Amino acid sequence: MQHFLLSSKARTVSVKKIASMNEKDCYEYFKSIRWSDNKGEPICPSCGSANSHYFIEGRLQYRCKDCFHTFSVTSGTIFHSHKLDFKTILLAIVIFTNATKGISSLQLSRDLDVQYKTAWVLSHKIRESLMEHKPNEKFQGVVEMDGVYVGNHIRPANNINDRIDRRKAFKPNKRVIISLRERNLQGKGASKTKTFILKSENNSDINKIAKANIALNSQIHTDENSAYDDLLAHYNLKRVNHQIEYSGVNGENNNQSESFNSRFRRMQYGQLHRIGVLYLSNYANEIAYREDTRRLDNRSIMDDILSRCLANNSVSNEFCGYWQGNKRVAERLGA
Repeated sequence: MQHFLLSSKARTVSVKKIASMNEKDCYEYFKSIRWSDNKGEPICPSCGSANSHYFIEGRLQYRCKDCFHTFSVTSGTIFHSHKLDFKTILLAIVIFTNATKGISSLQLSRDLDVQYKTAWVLSHKIRESLMEHKPNEKFQGVVEMDGVYVGNHIRPANNINDRIDRRKAFKPNKRVIISLRERNLQGKGASKTKTFILKSENNSDINKIAKANIALNSQIHTDENSAYDDLLAHYNLKRVNHQIEYSGVNGENNNQSESFNSRFRRMQYGQLHRIGVLYLSNYANEIAYREDTRRLDNRSIMDDILSRCLANNSVSNEFCGYWQGNKRVAERLGA
């Protein structure tokens, strides 16, 4: 039987299809996603009126007949005050969607024929939209936890006499990504994923993460790391010793968290090559989203990403005016 990802059902949209659309078609597509509840007809973001609005064709804007507020299809969204045309943005989203292990800003800039700075901000705006819509409900049932370390590489010196023991060296940018994955009830992969950035796997932070995000008495699967020892007090803890086996005789394993780690490594080494700690949380959440949507067709994923980007009151606080100095000043750490 053919795997779903290899079938035609998985590829319902392509760069070729989007490239064949004209600017008006792309604009109408934005409208259909932004105002899907009103069959693509505009809704005033200020007063919520769905009455027939005045359309200013030269500026592609609407003026509300009730409150006289002027708005567009991207007003109050991630793409607020955008300078790129709608077709370029839509192409960026479908390229981002189809890159199952992430895509570098340099490659995106070449594909879209835009500046590297433009591609960098655009890709991070898409990642930010994924950050703003993470699941809030507590995980339950069978939940897996694991950590993957980032930023711990020290380049060895040329001469062997100048080299140091890298295991004991101080690494100021060393971070660990803790992934929580709730197994799917149908037994196929995981359905929900959350990620957290820590400086190390330790009991205090692990307990805070579990208490805030996992329902009591749930079953948690981890490896033998001592940071997870205290979870036994409030959860049904199952552990697997990876020095001996990948899965225990009773089915205990954290293979879904390992799947997250594997995909993140492929993005880190194969696409981005280097990830700074400042935006590490955005990259980790991107891989979590890709893992959760891996069994959806790419048209559904593209529409979901675009709907998140076009959500009301989601103007980017960190990437609107980024190259003019509006930058993040601290990394996102902790539970």
